[in-house]
Amino acid sequence: MQAISLYPIGHVETAFQEGDPNWRKSVSTLVIDPAYARGLTGLENWSHLVVIFSMHMTTFDAETHLLNRPAGRDDMPETGVFAQRSHLTPNTLGMTVVKLLRVEHERLTVQGLDALDGTPILDIKPYAPVYDGAADPLVPVWFLRLMQG
Repeated sequence: MQAISLYPIGHVETAFQEGDPNWRKSVSTLVIDPAYARGLTGLENWSHLVVIFSMHMTTFDAETHLLNRPAGRDDMPETGVFAQRSHLTPNTLGMTVVKLLRVEHERLTVQGLDALDGTPILDIKPYAPVYDGAADPLVPVWFLRLMQG
């Protein structure tokens, strides 16, 4: 396979240095490189964004992470990494839909980003339900149990 090169367009500023269980309520700032600031024009007309980022503090080990139990819990079934929403993936890419609170020059204030302080931002897309929403999605029972705590 051919290698792919990605370059950050900015970084995350947030109070979180480690994973936060209340990330859905957290407020973060996406600081965009001034070279890309014109690309934010019109973004204020959207309520939500898809943020794609590098989980740069994560290391993937195929032997350990390709097949495991979600959240390391014994009551969860053993599943493949691509059947989970794990941060332990081969390319350590993260993607989260966030609420856009404010656009100020090259700074975007968002709510609900599950990324750490300093996380490199790779891309931003406006959330469009016609493309990004799925009607009646099917999720496994173990995932519903996991989300309940």
